[in-house]
Amino acid sequence: MTMQRGKDILLKLEEPAGSPVFLTMAGLRARTISLNAKTIDTTNADSAGEWRELLPGAGVKSLSVSGSGVFTDSAADEAIRSTFFAQDARRWQMVIPDFGILDGVMQIAALEYAGDFDGEAVYSLTLASAGNISFTPL
Repeated sequence: MTMQRGKDILLKLEEPAGSPVFLTMAGLRARTISLNAKTIDTTNADSAGEWRELLPGAGVKSLSVSGSGVFTDSAADEAIRSTFFAQDARRWQMVIPDFGILDGVMQIAALEYAGDFDGEAVYSLTLASAGNISFTPL
């Protein structure tokens, strides 16, 4: 994989809900995608060399996405705001160029608005997986 520009990572929300149409969250300046897997420790007195042992395939997987940016698109702003206040678990896509697409149901866990008196208004959001996440290589 060659180097990629961070701005090419896209965060998309299914809009309207239940449709095959995805709305790109415009104005994002920073995005972080975290894949996690909780481990199950099965270490016991008989563990070889007193090394930790883990139970394969038994942990809980999760995905979290955070992003921040400026308002550039009223449709994206309205979709995020209404999804948050309804606490809807909606389908999102994270497109990582030359890598793949993560696709699945997520819920907005945090939504923040901020702005300095001499700067632009900004927002930050954090998504938490709320179901199966699929990966499609590009």
